[in-house]
Parts: sequence; structure tokens; C-alpha cells
Amino acid sequence: MPLDEKVFLKRLEEKKLTLKNLIVSAKNSTEVVELDQTKIGRLSRMDAIQRQSMAIEMERRREVDLRRIEAAIERLKSGDFGCCITCDEEIPLKRLEFDPACTTCVACAK
Repeated sequence: MPLDEKVFLKRLEEKKLTLKNLIVSAKNSTEVVELDQTKIGRLSRMDAIQRQSMAIEMERRREVDLRRIEAAIERLKSGDFGCCITCDEEIPLKRLEFDPACTTCVACAK
């Protein structure tokens, strides 16, 4: 079955938009935690710091995913989409359907 680049481009653009929206909406979660002991207790501060750390890590992962998606869109535009960046073999269609931003074939991913 041939690769339908328009379908993959649409999926990647949708994922890109979703990630950008998530990054913008989660900005408040990564703000500095106020450590004023007169306003909140120690456990509440610890909980707030933990939530902030988790939010920062989620933001980092979303940024990485966004870069992967943007790179996949560039590969689509340049005609390199669907080729393994390690061995230059074709990436199986099922693998691309699962993750359109993947860059390696199954053998090289191992």
C-alpha cells in the first residue's frame, strides 16, 4: 500500500496544533511556587513543588514531541518521509501509522 503523504501531513499538523495548545495552556503550572509559610503549610508547599516538577517534565516532553513532529513535516516536504535515518530503508507503513514522527525502521530501533 503506497504512502499517502497528504493523510500523514494532516495528522502531523493536527498533532502539532494540539501540542502547541497544550504547551500554552500548561504555562501556569510551571510558574515558581511561592514558599511563604504564612500562607500555606509545609505539606501543601511540597505538593505544589511536586506538581510543578511534574508540569515542567510534561512541558519538556511536549517540546520534544513538537520538535519530532516538525522534523517529520520537514521530511514530508523534502521527500525523505518514511525512510529510516539510520539505514535509509523504508519504514513499514504500520509503524508510520502508529507514530508518523518515527525516524527509524524496526530493525534500527532495536
